[in-house]
Parts: sequence; C-alpha cells; structure tokens
Amino acid sequence: MENKKKPSGHRSHAGCVACGPDNPVGLKLKFIAQPDGSVRAAVFCRKEISGYDGFLHGGIAALMIDSAMTNCLFTRGIAALTAEFNLKYKAPVLIGRAAEVTARLEKDMSPLYVMKAELLQDGQVKVQAEAKFLKNIFLKD
Repeated sequence: MENKKKPSGHRSHAGCVACGPDNPVGLKLKFIAQPDGSVRAAVFCRKEISGYDGFLHGGIAALMIDSAMTNCLFTRGIAALTAEFNLKYKAPVLIGRAAEVTARLEKDMSPLYVMKAELLQDGQVKVQAEAKFLKNIFLKD
C-alpha cells in the first residue's frame, strides 16, 4: 500500500498564491508526498490562468513548479527560498485540460538544496526546471 500524505507546509505559507489554503484567489495546489520522496499535484488548467488564448500563462507554469519544489522541501521539514531558477518550456500547456506538477530533491547540501521539477500534460513533459533553494533564515520555526 502506498504511503501518501499531504505536506505540512509552514505556518507562514498559508497565504501562498500557489498552494496556500487561506488565499481566496490562489490556485490551492494540493501536493501529495510520494514514496520516492517527490511530490505531485494535479491541476486543471482553467481559462482564468491563460496567457495566449488556449495556453497556460508561462508565469503561472513557473509559479506551479516553484511551489512544487518548495512543498517537496516542506515534506522534509525544510523552509527554503528560491535562490536560482532555470526553466525550459518544451511545449505549450493547453487550457481546458488536466495537468500534473512534480518535484524532487536532487542534492542536499544544506543550507543549499538542488531541486528538479516538471509540469506534465497527457503524459508529456511540457515544462521542466532545475532550481537552487537556500534554507530560509528569515523565518522562525
């Protein structure tokens, strides 16, 4: 049986525009921890988050991926900030369709963490990213 759980997040992250449960206009992405240590969230690409007609806005795709990486760190009890973010748009993400965002920890060099993530639709990688996160010294646990 798979052991899936919702990441706990950080108390100061509840208003996040991507995944915060307290943000009334946010995307409310729900990341689920996977047995391999990665996280996944399903998302429906509705027209309100489009850029060009019929396509997901590229900034929203980046937001989703950044949030996935952050939540992957949350599952390890780590609150961190994005320090460097490299994104590759491989194909347009279509509006009116389901998609999935995933993230995993590639390298733990605490206080620096190297993350990888993807946004998939119909089983195809549409956007991929690699980022470096730095442990957040500005927040108190």
